[in-house]
Amino acid sequence: MILRIHPENPGERQVQKAVEILQHGGVVIFPTDTVYGLGCDIYSSRAIEKVAQIKGIPIEKANFSFICYDLSHLSDFARHVSNPTFKLMKQCLPGPFTFILEANNKVPRIFRNKKRTIGIRIPDNNIIRAVVKELGHPILTTSIHDEDEIHDYITDPELIYEQYKKRVDAVIDGGFGNVYPSTVIDCSGEEPVIVRQGIGEVEL
Repeated sequence: MILRIHPENPGERQVQKAVEILQHGGVVIFPTDTVYGLGCDIYSSRAIEKVAQIKGIPIEKANFSFICYDLSHLSDFARHVSNPTFKLMKQCLPGPFTFILEANNKVPRIFRNKKRTIGIRIPDNNIIRAVVKELGHPILTTSIHDEDEIHDYITDPELIYEQYKKRVDAVIDGGFGNVYPSTVIDCSGEEPVIVRQGIGEVEL
């Protein structure tokens, strides 16, 4: 299924359809403020396993992140967020950043690898934030890559649909995606460290 949702003013009916798919354990591809993402409900173990299978990686080695609607979900999943880290996140989000934080015991067990960290995203994208808000809790996200060795990411949702339609339950068409991923900032140690420079620019 392909769901076309207006990027500026997401329609309630289309957003609700995406939410219903997630609630029933579906796997969805969606736009963000960087590249298109692949994800599911964080509380659906079978859907998480399917995402890992599509990515071709074992769950225990996967670096999946959560997409949140806003920073109010932080205490639900992060063990401790210092004031400097919170200020940095507030400065950068919503935006093209992924923050790595120390996970607490409320994070679904299937996500916890030996590092016990969790990635947090709040994309500056109306569609996926509307879906997450309606769902009522974060969703899992991981970038989708182009099978073409020349290009890292697919930007055209029609081409994404053609490539993934037999493996996912829905592709949300929110217009062309970006070709650059998010900037990843690891805040699980004493000082924040940029571990991947993406589209997001910030001085630490």
